[in-house]
Amino acid sequence: MSTRATAGGVATEEQPEMMQEVESWQAGVAGGILGAIAFGALMVLVSPGVLTNAIPAMYGLTGGAAGTFIHLSHGAVIGVAFAALLRARPELAETLGRSTAAGAAYGVAVWVVLAVLVMPVWLSAVGFAGAPGLPNISTTSLVGHVIYGLVLGAAYPMLRRRGTMSDAE
Repeated sequence: MSTRATAGGVATEEQPEMMQEVESWQAGVAGGILGAIAFGALMVLVSPGVLTNAIPAMYGLTGGAAGTFIHLSHGAVIGVAFAALLRARPELAETLGRSTAAGAAYGVAVWVVLAVLVMPVWLSAVGFAGAPGLPNISTTSLVGHVIYGLVLGAAYPMLRRRGTMSDAE
């Protein structure tokens, strides 16, 4: 805690900083999980088989619990990669709008690389009978990945700065 001079010349204590920065990777994990929850809600409503069958099949598993856990884990890892991108290009996170737009663009890039190209190859390689063809172009998947990116991009800067309680009153 520091002191400062007042108009009357009496020193008073200043309040400590009320905001504490969290590590960018932590904000990426949390933002990625939040984005994956939003995307997962869409999947439950529109294409539950992806969450209950296709995603767990990538790892030789079955069931909605496994698919949900894997989907959230993927969201966290991909969120860390987003955090690394924003650390390398901090101008993309200067405002909430820029970060949200960067998140949406990131969601499209993730969709192209992972959903359109990698997932169908991976599912075919593990012998999943319902593996989609290559390329796997799905509007629903695109919308889901954009939702993921929007939530991640909006959450990231807010998560980077979180309020803390002061010990001094």
